[in-house]
Amino acid sequence: MKIKTWLLASVLAVSSAAAFNVTAAQSDSVDIYFARHGKTLLNTYDRVQGWADSPLTPAGIETARYLGAGLKEIPFDSFYTSDAGRQRETMQVILKEMGKPDAKVTELTDLREMFFGGFEGRANAEMADAAAKKLGLASGAEMFKQMGEGKISLIPMVDAITQSDDKQEAESAQQVKTRMQRALHTMVQNAVKNGDKNILAVSSGLSMQMMISDMTDNPNKNKPLTNAAVVKMTYKDGKYTVTDIGDMTYVAKGKALLNKAP
Repeated sequence: MKIKTWLLASVLAVSSAAAFNVTAAQSDSVDIYFARHGKTLLNTYDRVQGWADSPLTPAGIETARYLGAGLKEIPFDSFYTSDAGRQRETMQVILKEMGKPDAKVTELTDLREMFFGGFEGRANAEMADAAAKKLGLASGAEMFKQMGEGKISLIPMVDAITQSDDKQEAESAQQVKTRMQRALHTMVQNAVKNGDKNILAVSSGLSMQMMISDMTDNPNKNKPLTNAAVVKMTYKDGKYTVTDIGDMTYVAKGKALLNKAP
C-alpha cells in the first residue's frame, strides 16, 4: 500500500470522531508539555527531515540536557515520543538529566514529524521555493517574509508543500493535525484513567504547530519552533487551553543550573 493511501485511511478512520471528546470528571485537570527534539545532523545541514531521521548533534544533546534540568522540578507522571530516533534520543537525555533514566516511555507513531514525501532529505530551500511557486510567489525567502508579516499562515504553506511533492505522498496539514490531535487524545485519556496530572511528550516542530493550529488564536502558532522549545497546554472540563508556544525558559533555566559554578 502506498504511503499516501495509508495516510488517507488513517485520517478517515478518525474523521468522524471528536478529537477531544475525552470522557472524564469535570474536575480533572491535566498539563501537557510538548517539547521539540534537540538539534540533529539534518537540521545542521539544513535538510528536510520529516520521517527521515538523524541523530542529535553534540549541541543538540547539550540543549536537551538543559531542557531536562529546567523541567526537573515538574512531577511528570508519563512520557511519550514517536518511534523517530531523534525524539527517542532527546527523551532519554531529558530523563537522564531528571534522574529518571529508567522511566517508562510510550511510543506513538502519530507523534512523528510531517511526512514530506519526495522532499525528504533534500535541501529545505528547494522545498520552500517549490511551495512558494505554488503560492504564486517568487521564492521561499519571499514566502517566509510574508509569513513573518502575517500575510500567509502556516496551513496554506504546508498544503503548498504537499501539492508540490512530485511523489504525491507528502502529508497535508489536515492529516498531520488529525493524527497529532489523536495522539494528544490518547495521552489525555490515559492520564485521566490513571489519575496523572503532568505529561511530557517529545515530538517535532511542524507537527506540533499543526496540532495546535485550530486550538488557539495566538499568532505565535505560525512561528517556527526552536529545537527544545516547549508548547504547553492544559486539559480541564473537557477543553484544551494552549498556554505557552515556543517557550525556551526551561532551557534557559536548565542552562543556568548546569553551568552554575560549584
